[in-house]
Amino acid sequence: MGSSVHTLSTFGLAPKKQVQFWTDALTELCGQFDIDPLDAPSLQGQINYKTVSRLKLCQIEVSQHRLAHAASPGKSGDHPYVKILFQTHGISHFEQDGRRFDLAPGDCLAYDVSCPHSIVSPSLTRHEVVVVPKEVLTERGFHSAKLPACKLSARSGTGRIAHDFMQAAFGEAALLSPQTALGVADTLIDLLLLPLREAGTTFDRGGPLALYVRAQAFINEHLRDPDLSIDQISAELGCTKRYLHMLFSERGMTVSDYIWQARLQHCRQELEAHGGKTITDVAFSWGFSSSSHFSRVFRKFFGIVPSSILHKSSPRSV
Repeated sequence: MGSSVHTLSTFGLAPKKQVQFWTDALTELCGQFDIDPLDAPSLQGQINYKTVSRLKLCQIEVSQHRLAHAASPGKSGDHPYVKILFQTHGISHFEQDGRRFDLAPGDCLAYDVSCPHSIVSPSLTRHEVVVVPKEVLTERGFHSAKLPACKLSARSGTGRIAHDFMQAAFGEAALLSPQTALGVADTLIDLLLLPLREAGTTFDRGGPLALYVRAQAFINEHLRDPDLSIDQISAELGCTKRYLHMLFSERGMTVSDYIWQARLQHCRQELEAHGGKTITDVAFSWGFSSSSHFSRVFRKFFGIVPSSILHKSSPRSV
């Protein structure tokens, strides 16, 4: 079945061991950070998390502290994640690239974990966090190497919908089959990106519609190539085959359907123009490798055989 709850807690540890344990706990989630308990005698913290496909859903409660990720030349790949953080209790102060956000309950923060940043929580805080591998965003057409932090509201609108779905996914994760978990994770990440798109952030560079248009353009430019494939298209666009399939299935067709239908339309136009080519010449020039297969799919798509178009377009003898 699905993911069980993993719990990481400093409770019961000697104060001298708590900071190191908390550092190790965060490393397990998304990378190593410097932790400062801000002169408090102890660091009381607990993380409950579940893995849903490639996402980690976390519930984090921790006493006053400062968390920092400093620049580390040559090690930017150590934190290849984006965090979507929902503040549910207490106040936190976030800084990155000279920008500062004050977070209160109901606020949501999306930020690139790999970029140097700090979070100061002067008292007890609770966060609900989704840890998203950057590759998941890349699959959705987001190729920006550096994603700027963005503060949003989870009190209403798409932010609240995303937060509610995240909470439901966390609660039901243990009951999900691997295949269902994959679908839930995809839905969750799309919901989480909705408020970011509405805010007009650079998370939306090359969004789904733009990627679909690029896919159409690439296909149309390479229709005559008999080796045109889904592998080739996804490599050109920098997305996974699975995401490419999703872009087209949302519009009622498969990638292969789009390719073959576009080729058939061009073939019909050439046959109607009657440029002196045979049916086989036309079919092979648009990527078909078999004249019998071409005739079969042509008839299925248009309801007529290719030869009938040639006869209709031929000059009448007098």
